[in-house]
Amino acid sequence: MRIERVTISALSVPLLEPFVIATGRVDTTRAALVEVTARDAAGQQVVGLGEAAALPPVTAEDQPELLEQLGAAVPALTSVTVETREDVAQRLDACLDGQPVARAGLECALLDALAQLDGVPLCSWLSGAPPTALVTDITLPIADPQHMAQLAVGYRAAGFEVFKVKVGKSLDDDLRALRLIAQAVPDARFRLDANAGFTADQALRVLDACSSAGLVLECFEQPCGRLDLDGMARVTAATQVPVVADESVRTLEDLERVVAAGAASAVNLKLVKHGGLLRALDIGQRARELGLRLMCGAMVETRLGLSAMGHVVCALGGVDFVDLDTALLLAEDPFDGGYTSDGARSTFLDTAGLGVRLRA
Repeated sequence: MRIERVTISALSVPLLEPFVIATGRVDTTRAALVEVTARDAAGQQVVGLGEAAALPPVTAEDQPELLEQLGAAVPALTSVTVETREDVAQRLDACLDGQPVARAGLECALLDALAQLDGVPLCSWLSGAPPTALVTDITLPIADPQHMAQLAVGYRAAGFEVFKVKVGKSLDDDLRALRLIAQAVPDARFRLDANAGFTADQALRVLDACSSAGLVLECFEQPCGRLDLDGMARVTAATQVPVVADESVRTLEDLERVVAAGAASAVNLKLVKHGGLLRALDIGQRARELGLRLMCGAMVETRLGLSAMGHVVCALGGVDFVDLDTALLLAEDPFDGGYTSDGARSTFLDTAGLGVRLRA
């Protein structure tokens, strides 16, 4: 396909309420929207979409940097022809290497356009796999423990059974929130995410408290600091609960280091962390070869970003933990399509590309 135009714009969407994690707070998304207009040899024109979602300080980039980086990359891609994933990777390596958030958004738009022109869903274009239905957890950001329990009750009534609870800011408040949620929703299943907020000793205390309270704990995500592989390894060795490396794994090299240290039993894949769908697929496939389980998640992203990650989940198949819920936390969403939702279940559409469109 020949790239005719690349358009970059700010994508700022308010949240229903603050999204607070151990390392920061988000009230409005700070992303960039990428639109790639392309045409094939037969004259068919499509527009591919991509979302580059920053979440400082988890990501080094913030929205102003994203817009600048993407704008600088536009001339290198305009009027260029790409046909394969290798073409896409080579072009992006040349203009956005070392800028994973921007790279992820631009790569997504390019791949969406290629899949549209081939007339197949993006997951099928990537691996031959069809789109399918996925069941996600729902995230409870850090807040007053009583409020977190009230949110859990509402989400349970809406069909969610698995709660990803953000922890790592105040150990006492974390433990109180977990107790209150369990009391309010007795059949709740939990995934904890400390966002690198604990020491190993604190993480082990949380695990002991969960065990004593009889909580059903499915996994514990990034209990210790990104570079604290010794701490991560201590937690991993001390529990049967899968310990998920998120902040610790950005690249294939990071993955190899984490596995060598025994610092996790699972890895969380995210498009903007790795620099796009293709790298996320590579890391996911390598993690499986090394015996790790897989989680697929996102930053605070709209339906567009979640659709892209959902197609990676479909392409990989058999992902253990799906965490694609943040569009539900937004006060509005500028996109339609991609998937249909019924409570925790999202069914990805059998349409060309991502099947996502901007609302009029």
